[in-house]
Amino acid sequence: MAGMNRPDRIDDDACYRALCSHDARFDGRFFTAVTSTGIYCRPVCRVRTPRRENCRFFEHAAQAERAGFRPCLRCRPELAPMDRHWSTEDASAILLQQGTLWLDDPQHWHDAEGNTGERLAARLGVSDRHLRRVFEDRLGVSPLQYLLTRKLLTAKQLLADTDLPITRIALASGFGSVRRFNAAFLDHYRLNPTQLRRETGSRDTGQGATVRLGYRPPYDVTATLAFFRQRLIEGVAFVDDRLRLGLTLRMDIGGQSHRGWLLAEFDEARCQLVLRVSTELRGVLPQVIHRVRAALDLDADPGAINAVLHGPFPDGNGLRVPGALDGFELAVRAVLGQQITVAAARTLAQRLVNRFGEPIDTPFKELTRLFPAPEVLAQAGGDALGELGIVKQRQAAIMALARGVVEQGLVLNGSADVPTTIAALKALPGIGDWTAQYIAMRALRWPDAFPAGDVALHKALGVQDCKHPAREAEALSRAWQPWRSYAVVRAWSAGHVAPPTGTTA
Repeated sequence: MAGMNRPDRIDDDACYRALCSHDARFDGRFFTAVTSTGIYCRPVCRVRTPRRENCRFFEHAAQAERAGFRPCLRCRPELAPMDRHWSTEDASAILLQQGTLWLDDPQHWHDAEGNTGERLAARLGVSDRHLRRVFEDRLGVSPLQYLLTRKLLTAKQLLADTDLPITRIALASGFGSVRRFNAAFLDHYRLNPTQLRRETGSRDTGQGATVRLGYRPPYDVTATLAFFRQRLIEGVAFVDDRLRLGLTLRMDIGGQSHRGWLLAEFDEARCQLVLRVSTELRGVLPQVIHRVRAALDLDADPGAINAVLHGPFPDGNGLRVPGALDGFELAVRAVLGQQITVAAARTLAQRLVNRFGEPIDTPFKELTRLFPAPEVLAQAGGDALGELGIVKQRQAAIMALARGVVEQGLVLNGSADVPTTIAALKALPGIGDWTAQYIAMRALRWPDAFPAGDVALHKALGVQDCKHPAREAEALSRAWQPWRSYAVVRAWSAGHVAPPTGTTA
């Protein structure tokens, strides 16, 4: 839609047209605040369309809340996909995207509330004052205001979708005390948490929690599930004909280990993912949702991606970059997959799980084990790994990777510093550029990762017979920035791609 392609300031008229059509392609890209009701909604909200003169439009929920508007109880803004403004050149935009990625991760919310801004600024290598200036200039809110909105919307979701006590919801949402939680909730929403729970009615039956998560179309659900089916490990995951993906999950948060299962089912008619989470994981539901959104790439913006990639990859508009619930698992499997087929790598991963994976009870006969923990593989020993058919170079890489996570705090998720993490991975024995880029693409959720040495990619790009195929692939890829991860998935899927005009590849 004209006026909706990543502008510095959103086009109000274009937003109103999208609102009138309830177009899911713009879900999460803006929010509509209605001055006559004091409520802000997603563009997919099915309430009566407000008059144009009563509408104000905001790119982020935090902006609407700062202006004094409350979230809609019907469309529930907390379920909308996140909006990402990716850039590889604008320094302020890069700083903002890294800052919001960190603030969006619930795993960081349990730091002392008073120093979050300072810690984030130090992590990004800038002053707290400069970080606030960038947020104010770009978003119109401070980092702490942005974070407060994320916490409150998360609490709102937990109140609606679980029967967790208010105290546990306050802590799970990153508030240091129930008193602070109640005060912030009442100040922003003019309802206390108990009142909002009565308004929405909890859908928790005591058998876990079920939530709906929005995504923007097009989304090639069949391709995504086929990707996971081809690589699934028995006991750890399953994919069935009902468009359901089942997985086991271990999460270590705040010194506590949480073990459980989840079931994700696509509702394509509504552009939603229906996520069912086991009772054991309810207390860390915000972190589970964050990981699921990343693993299934629910926050991708196909409009922005297709604007760059549709020409060379016209058949890939609905493809996503599949991620992983556990970045360590993905990294180990990337090591196992070095220079062998997907089927062979899956066989090795299955042996690893059968030998070192922890048993778990679930209601699904297909889900019986957890992937081995880093602590276990760090102590596994080369002989034990060798008995599984894993060669010495990969034995060393797996154990070094596990020690890096356990002892050095190596972070393998979307909030990691990508250049630093890639460098740390390549410093480990047995991990080269291909493995590091593959991990960046799927575990670190970096949209511009590019494993230039990938043989299948060379064939897809038609450069396999060149003297330096990796160099040729890298040269071709520059036209696809900052979406090269998506270009890789499209090239793998299509098996070939016509080179851009003017190239000889």
